[in-house]
Amino acid sequence: MAVHLTSILPRFSTLEEHATIVSSTPQNFSDIPPVLRHEQKEVNVTFDAPLEGKAEWLHGTLYVIDSVLAFVEDGENAQGWQIEYPAITLHAISKAGGGIYCQLDDKFGRVGTEEEEEEGEDTMRELIVVPKDSESLNAIFEALSFCASLHPDEPSPSDDEDDEAFVDADEFEVFDRTEEQELSEVGRVRSDFIHDSRYQPY
Repeated sequence: MAVHLTSILPRFSTLEEHATIVSSTPQNFSDIPPVLRHEQKEVNVTFDAPLEGKAEWLHGTLYVIDSVLAFVEDGENAQGWQIEYPAITLHAISKAGGGIYCQLDDKFGRVGTEEEEEEGEDTMRELIVVPKDSESLNAIFEALSFCASLHPDEPSPSDDEDDEAFVDADEFEVFDRTEEQELSEVGRVRSDFIHDSRYQPY
Protein backbone atom coordinates (compact mmCIF):
# COMPACT_ATOMS: atom_id res chain seq x y z
CA MET A 1 0.00 0.00 0.00
CA ALA A 2 1.19 3.52 -0.78
CA VAL A 3 0.50 4.85 2.72
CA HIS A 4 2.32 3.59 5.82
CA LEU A 5 0.45 4.21 9.08
CA THR A 6 2.67 5.49 11.88
CA SER A 7 2.68 8.35 14.35
CA ILE A 8 6.48 8.24 14.66
CA LEU A 9 8.31 10.73 12.48
CA PRO A 10 11.45 9.60 10.65
CA ARG A 11 14.77 11.11 11.63
CA PHE A 12 15.43 14.38 9.81
CA SER A 13 17.47 17.57 9.99
CA THR A 14 16.55 21.17 9.30
CA LEU A 15 18.27 23.06 6.50
CA GLU A 16 20.44 24.82 9.09
CA GLU A 17 21.41 21.55 10.77
CA HIS A 18 22.15 19.99 7.40
CA ALA A 19 24.44 22.88 6.44
CA THR A 20 26.37 22.39 9.68
CA ILE A 21 26.68 18.64 9.15
CA VAL A 22 28.02 18.92 5.60
CA SER A 23 30.32 21.85 6.38
CA SER A 24 32.86 19.22 7.44
CA THR A 25 33.34 15.79 5.92
CA PRO A 26 31.15 13.32 7.86
CA GLN A 27 32.54 9.93 8.84
CA ASN A 28 29.71 8.22 7.00
CA PHE A 29 27.54 9.97 4.44
CA SER A 30 24.77 7.44 4.99
CA ASP A 31 24.41 8.78 8.53
CA ILE A 32 23.34 12.20 7.27
CA PRO A 33 19.61 12.47 8.03
CA PRO A 34 17.14 13.52 5.33
CA VAL A 35 16.32 17.23 5.21
CA LEU A 36 13.01 18.73 6.28
CA ARG A 37 12.09 20.97 3.34
CA HIS A 38 8.81 22.31 4.71
CA GLU A 39 6.73 21.97 7.86
CA GLN A 40 3.12 23.14 7.84
CA LYS A 41 0.98 23.23 10.97
CA GLU A 42 -2.83 23.31 11.11
CA VAL A 43 -3.43 21.01 8.17
CA ASN A 44 -6.44 18.84 7.37
CA VAL A 45 -6.11 15.80 5.12
CA THR A 46 -8.69 13.75 3.23
CA PHE A 47 -8.20 10.35 1.59
CA ASP A 48 -10.44 8.88 -1.10
CA ALA A 49 -10.64 5.87 -0.69
CA PRO A 50 -10.55 6.14 3.12
CA LEU A 51 -7.37 4.98 4.82
CA GLU A 52 -8.10 2.09 7.18
CA GLY A 53 -11.71 3.25 7.27
CA LYS A 54 -10.72 6.82 8.11
CA ALA A 55 -11.27 9.41 5.38
CA GLU A 56 -10.49 12.63 7.26
CA TRP A 57 -7.34 13.35 9.25
CA LEU A 58 -7.87 16.65 11.02
CA HIS A 59 -5.71 19.20 12.84
CA GLY A 60 -2.21 17.96 12.26
CA THR A 61 1.22 18.90 10.95
CA LEU A 62 2.54 18.08 7.48
CA TYR A 63 6.25 17.31 7.07
CA VAL A 64 7.77 17.43 3.59
CA ILE A 65 11.02 15.52 4.14
CA ASP A 66 13.53 14.39 1.52
CA SER A 67 12.69 10.75 2.26
CA VAL A 68 8.91 10.81 2.80
CA LEU A 69 5.81 12.97 3.00
CA ALA A 70 4.56 12.63 6.59
CA PHE A 71 1.59 13.78 8.66
CA VAL A 72 0.89 13.53 12.38
CA GLU A 73 -2.28 14.65 14.12
CA ASP A 74 -2.12 17.01 17.07
CA GLY A 75 -2.88 15.96 20.64
CA GLU A 76 -2.61 12.77 22.65
CA ASN A 77 -2.99 9.38 20.97
CA ALA A 78 -2.26 11.11 17.68
CA GLN A 79 -2.27 9.05 14.52
CA GLY A 80 -0.20 9.65 11.44
CA TRP A 81 1.09 8.34 8.16
CA GLN A 82 4.02 8.44 5.74
CA ILE A 83 4.15 8.19 1.94
CA GLU A 84 7.24 7.50 -0.14
CA TYR A 85 7.49 9.84 -3.12
CA PRO A 86 7.51 7.19 -5.89
CA ALA A 87 3.98 6.30 -4.74
CA ILE A 88 2.80 9.84 -5.54
CA THR A 89 2.02 9.69 -9.25
CA LEU A 90 0.64 13.24 -9.51
CA HIS A 91 0.55 16.32 -7.32
CA ALA A 92 -0.85 19.74 -8.09
CA ILE A 93 -2.40 22.83 -6.57
CA SER A 94 -6.20 22.64 -6.59
CA LYS A 95 -7.94 26.00 -6.85
CA ALA A 96 -11.36 24.53 -6.23
CA GLY A 97 -10.30 22.59 -3.15
CA GLY A 98 -7.89 25.20 -1.80
CA GLY A 99 -5.26 22.55 -1.21
CA ILE A 100 -2.72 20.16 -2.67
CA TYR A 101 -4.23 17.35 -4.72
CA CYS A 102 -2.30 14.07 -5.04
CA GLN A 103 -2.90 10.76 -6.75
CA LEU A 104 -1.33 7.73 -5.07
CA ASP A 105 -0.48 4.38 -6.58
CA ASP A 106 -1.75 1.86 -4.04
CA LYS A 107 0.20 -0.90 -5.80
CA PHE A 108 3.43 0.73 -4.66
CA GLY A 109 5.48 -1.56 -2.44
CA ARG A 110 3.53 -4.72 -3.23
CA VAL A 111 5.62 -7.79 -3.94
CA GLY A 112 4.80 -11.38 -4.83
CA THR A 113 1.89 -12.87 -6.71
CA GLU A 114 -0.28 -13.18 -3.60
CA GLU A 115 -0.56 -9.43 -3.31
CA GLU A 116 -1.21 -8.68 -6.95
CA GLU A 117 -4.39 -6.73 -7.43
CA GLU A 118 -7.51 -8.57 -8.47
CA GLU A 119 -9.06 -7.82 -11.82
CA GLY A 120 -11.04 -4.58 -11.62
CA GLU A 121 -9.50 -3.53 -8.30
CA ASP A 122 -9.02 0.22 -7.98
CA THR A 123 -5.37 0.83 -7.13
CA MET A 124 -5.49 4.63 -7.20
CA ARG A 125 -6.12 6.64 -4.04
CA GLU A 126 -6.64 10.42 -3.88
CA LEU A 127 -5.15 12.66 -1.22
CA ILE A 128 -6.15 16.26 -0.51
CA VAL A 129 -3.98 18.37 1.81
CA VAL A 130 -5.70 21.57 2.97
CA PRO A 131 -3.66 23.96 5.14
CA LYS A 132 -5.44 26.56 7.24
CA ASP A 133 -3.06 29.13 5.76
CA SER A 134 -3.87 29.09 2.04
CA GLU A 135 -0.82 31.29 1.38
CA SER A 136 1.36 28.27 2.15
CA LEU A 137 0.14 26.25 -0.85
CA ASN A 138 2.96 27.35 -3.15
CA ALA A 139 5.62 26.60 -0.54
CA ILE A 140 4.18 23.13 0.08
CA PHE A 141 3.96 22.45 -3.64
CA GLU A 142 7.52 23.58 -4.33
CA ALA A 143 8.90 21.47 -1.47
CA LEU A 144 6.89 18.47 -2.63
CA SER A 145 8.11 18.91 -6.21
CA PHE A 146 11.72 19.14 -5.06
CA CYS A 147 11.50 16.00 -2.92
CA ALA A 148 9.76 14.11 -5.73
CA SER A 149 12.65 15.02 -8.04
CA LEU A 150 15.01 13.23 -5.65
CA HIS A 151 13.18 9.96 -6.34
CA PRO A 152 12.93 9.52 -10.14
CA ASP A 153 11.16 6.51 -11.59
CA GLU A 154 13.38 3.47 -11.95
CA PRO A 155 14.12 2.55 -15.59
CA SER A 156 12.15 -0.40 -16.91
CA PRO A 157 13.99 -3.52 -18.16
CA SER A 158 12.93 -2.66 -21.70
CA ASP A 159 15.11 0.44 -21.55
CA ASP A 160 18.22 -1.76 -21.67
CA GLU A 161 16.89 -3.66 -24.66
CA ASP A 162 16.20 -0.65 -26.82
CA ASP A 163 17.66 -1.30 -30.26
CA GLU A 164 17.73 2.40 -31.06
CA ALA A 165 20.57 3.23 -28.71
CA PHE A 166 21.99 5.85 -31.05
CA VAL A 167 19.81 8.68 -32.27
CA ASP A 168 20.31 11.71 -34.45
CA ALA A 169 21.27 14.75 -32.38
CA ASP A 170 19.04 16.85 -34.63
CA GLU A 171 16.04 15.12 -33.07
CA PHE A 172 16.64 16.93 -29.78
CA GLU A 173 15.38 20.42 -29.00
CA VAL A 174 17.92 22.99 -27.87
CA PHE A 175 17.38 24.09 -24.28
CA ASP A 176 17.26 27.88 -24.31
CA ARG A 177 16.09 28.35 -20.70
CA THR A 178 12.67 29.64 -21.64
CA GLU A 179 10.05 29.50 -18.94
CA GLU A 180 8.17 26.68 -20.65
CA GLN A 181 11.28 24.51 -20.99
CA GLU A 182 12.37 25.07 -17.41
CA LEU A 183 9.13 23.67 -16.03
CA SER A 184 9.29 20.04 -15.03
CA GLU A 185 6.47 17.64 -15.86
CA VAL A 186 4.89 18.43 -12.52
CA GLY A 187 5.53 22.11 -13.08
CA ARG A 188 3.72 21.96 -16.41
CA VAL A 189 0.74 20.51 -14.59
CA ARG A 190 0.84 23.47 -12.28
CA SER A 191 1.18 25.87 -15.23
CA ASP A 192 -1.89 24.33 -16.77
CA PHE A 193 -3.75 24.97 -13.54
CA ILE A 194 -2.83 28.64 -13.62
CA HIS A 195 -4.45 28.93 -17.04
CA ASP A 196 -7.57 27.08 -15.84
CA SER A 197 -7.03 24.30 -18.40
CA ARG A 198 -6.06 21.77 -15.77
CA TYR A 199 -7.82 18.70 -14.56
CA GLN A 200 -9.95 19.73 -11.56
CA PRO A 201 -10.83 16.77 -9.37
CA TYR A 202 -13.05 18.96 -7.25
